[in-house]
Amino acid sequence: MSDISAAVEAWDEWCDLLKRMGREVVASPYPTDDGGDMEMLEHLADNVEGFLGWEVFHADPTRPFFNRQNDLTVQWGGPNADNVYRHARIEPGRRYRITGNMHGCDDFIIALRAGFMHNDIWGTKSTITAHDLGLARHDDFEILLGGDEPGAVAIPDGVLSASIREYYFDWTADEPAFFTIECLDPEPAPVLDGPTFANRVRRAMMQMTDSIERWNAYMVMNRAERIDNTFTNRTLEVSKGLSMARYEFCFWDLEPDQALIVTAEVPEAHYWGAQLYMMGTFELVDTYAHISCRNQTQTTISSDGKVRYVVCGTDPGLANWLDNANRRNGLCTLRWFWPTGDQAMAPTTEVVPLADVAAALPDDHPAVTPQEHAVDLAARQAHLRHRFRT
Repeated sequence: MSDISAAVEAWDEWCDLLKRMGREVVASPYPTDDGGDMEMLEHLADNVEGFLGWEVFHADPTRPFFNRQNDLTVQWGGPNADNVYRHARIEPGRRYRITGNMHGCDDFIIALRAGFMHNDIWGTKSTITAHDLGLARHDDFEILLGGDEPGAVAIPDGVLSASIREYYFDWTADEPAFFTIECLDPEPAPVLDGPTFANRVRRAMMQMTDSIERWNAYMVMNRAERIDNTFTNRTLEVSKGLSMARYEFCFWDLEPDQALIVTAEVPEAHYWGAQLYMMGTFELVDTYAHISCRNQTQTTISSDGKVRYVVCGTDPGLANWLDNANRRNGLCTLRWFWPTGDQAMAPTTEVVPLADVAAALPDDHPAVTPQEHAVDLAARQAHLRHRFRT
């Protein structure tokens, strides 16, 4: 088979796969709620963009560039609304230099990874954090990966990428962080041949199908193992994931005139908050149109030292509203990272009629007017325009 024939054959397979997946994602076991079919087709499209770009154009570890995913459009795997995610291809045995400036970024994690969570082989092999390096907003930084220079971070066997999570705690309209990466052991630019292109396209096919199928199955399986509108009594630590990460999960099932009140302890942690996700896609409930997430800088703590979130689709006129965009079902996730003590969030829940929400909260739980809510949402939108400006 000639070079071009191998490439064309792989491209034909890609086109056939898109036809098949387009039909599959609008059928069982994917979501059947109103609008769910269109959301699944859109999710298929953003996975095409994300993984075709990653596998075809970011495949060479001798010429790495950061590929941004899990932003406002390309999402998979339950992204954190407070993050920007970037991935660059690296490999053991080479040396790399990452440079940049924190600007308005509060923290970051650089994870040296063996693959994404939906891959058969995955895991975080090593991590570097901004706060461990003593970095703060507007600081410059330089990080060496591989080699034996003083301070260089070793690249363990099996690592495929350097993946960055940028953290933005106070959503203000500031310049976001920037990162560059350079391979210090470059090679001459390769000539793309048919078999190489075919392999990249087939890897993109694998990434896309694994992401869509496995994350939907993950949502279905986890909901089946739990009771709607409640959290389990265990804190989840993701095996092979970030060692500093803690999670609690609650799938909601609410009528339009109901609200879910989540009461939690303030955890002993560097970072914490609550976020809402859609079924099937495991994408965030639109953070640009709805205040569907709150971290520790955006959350009001009650006078008794507890946190109370109100999950519903109609503005209750109260602090800590998490807008679920009137979705009947979805996932509420609590996160707390970098624990500094043993206190977990230990959440409890109560479903109440919308009309009774205020009565179910402490008397001093702050009221929020529609005008105040609109100002808050506008400020968040200005931040997101800055964070994802290019």
